Parts: sequence; structure tokens; C-alpha cells
Amino acid sequence: MITWRVLSRLLSYPDEALVASVPEMRQALAGCSLLSPRARKGLEPLLGELEQRDLLDLQAVYVGLFDRVRTLSLHLFEHVHGESRDRGQAMVDLVQLYRRHGLDVTARELPDYLPLFLEFLSIVPPAEARALLREAAHIIAAVGGRLAQRGSAYAGVFDVLAELAGTTIDRAAAAEPDDESPAAIDKAWEEAAVAFGPDSTPAAQLRDQGQEPGCGRAAAMVARMNVKPAAEARRS
Repeated sequence: MITWRVLSRLLSYPDEALVASVPEMRQALAGCSLLSPRARKGLEPLLGELEQRDLLDLQAVYVGLFDRVRTLSLHLFEHVHGESRDRGQAMVDLVQLYRRHGLDVTARELPDYLPLFLEFLSIVPPAEARALLREAAHIIAAVGGRLAQRGSAYAGVFDVLAELAGTTIDRAAAAEPDDESPAAIDKAWEEAAVAFGPDSTPAAQLRDQGQEPGCGRAAAMVARMNVKPAAEARRS
């Protein structure tokens, strides 16, 4: 569905194509029955920034948030396993899940990158998409709360995702540590493990070569995500 693709694009690195597509995204969201009027209104600050701010400023803001602040990472496994040895097989399983549904992942994209995950949700049945998103709801809520505390317009996207997942964002519970020390960051990363699907088996860590910055925690999440496609049993 187009709603998932719009949300995916809004969380992608800003470029000229993204800025140019703002009117089209507004039109798509206006006709979306999945979102409440409040949720659609919450996206307007980000849409407005994309229209009005200089592209270099937009890119600097994006990098400053999502690439340089670990607790705001858009890589879902970053919040689950970090450099744990459990990460490798989870990534492999997630790629296989994508492929079973017809989505191929390029070498430059990590499968747990949230915009890619949202693109994947656009090609599965709506009920299944929302159920899969719900498995990551605690991460969505935590990151969204941290963005809201920073006054970031990107918080609106996470509010929408929380609504689609059937949860709410607790601003107080999402408070970030006062410093960026390893101990403080580890404490902030103690999210409940996400695992999509029943059969989770830790495996040897994959070696990351030429991956984007922000790679990290990876493993249990994909297990519960690794459900059978309906047909088998089965960057909107």
C-alpha cells in the first residue's frame, strides 16, 4: 500500500527527488484510510521542512540524528543486539523473508533499515503488515519519544507508525541518558528483544563490509518476523 511507501520515503536520506515528491506524498496521504486526521496532521511539520529548508540543511539534520546518535538509529537491530554474535543469522533470515515476498535487497542496504522494512510492509497484506510492525512497536515508541524530546519533525512519522502498530509513544519513558558514555548508551539500548516468528536460532556473526554507518544490534527480531508467507501456509 502507498501509505507504507510514503512513510518509508519520509525516513530516507533527503535528496532532490524526495523534496520534489512532497506534493505527491501529501495527495497520497490525504486519500489514505489507514491514518487518522490527527496522524496525517502530525506529518505536516516534516513535509513543510522538506519543502522550505535548504537541501544541505535537511541532509545535515538527518545525518546528525540518525547516523550520529545511536539511540536514534533507523537500523532496528541496533536496538536489540548491537555487536552480538546473534546478529548474523537474523540478517540472513530477514533477507530471505523479503525475497519470499518478492523484495530484493541491494548490497548497500542493511535489511533491518527501517525505510526498507516499511517498503517491505507495502507488499504484504495489510493485516500482516500491521502485525509485523507491532513486533517492533517498543523500538518505534522509544525512538519516536526521543525525537519528540529533541523537537524533531521526524517524530511525526514515528507517531504514525505507533498508531498503525496500535500502540502509543510514552515521552517520559523514552528519555535519553545525559551522556554518551558506553554505560549510558548500553542502558538506553536495553529494549525488549524483537523477534518476528517463533523459531529464533542465534548464529555466527556476519562480517560487515562496506556497510552504511549505524550498523549494530541484530538477531532475535527477525525470528518472529520470519513467518510463512500466506502463499505458502505466506528506502504508502
